[in-house]
Amino acid sequence: MRLESKKLLYDVLQAADLLAEFTEGASLDDHLGSALLRSAVERQFEIIGEAIGQLSKIDLVAARRIDGYQRIIAFRNWLIHGYAVIDDRTVWDLLQARLPQLREVKALLDDG
Repeated sequence: MRLESKKLLYDVLQAADLLAEFTEGASLDDHLGSALLRSAVERQFEIIGEAIGQLSKIDLVAARRIDGYQRIIAFRNWLIHGYAVIDDRTVWDLLQARLPQLREVKALLDDG
């Protein structure tokens, strides 16, 4: 795997780890009640989506190893461009559903 691909995967892993740290022990109500937490979660998802978007341009084989990579990129775009209509419950639900999978990019790095 190319060095640039590894760097982008590392960015995904680092952002996923931060998502886990920021939300450890938090509930949906905590998320809804804290602009700081919502902003932090959204920012890490933006980083993940951007990194995977860049990865798909330089190493499509590696990007395709991330389940749902196109949806992750689309989610990033929705966060960036649709910020006025973001449904905070949807963001939380996606966090709960996707975080374990996003942290699995470590296996891609280890295989690299």
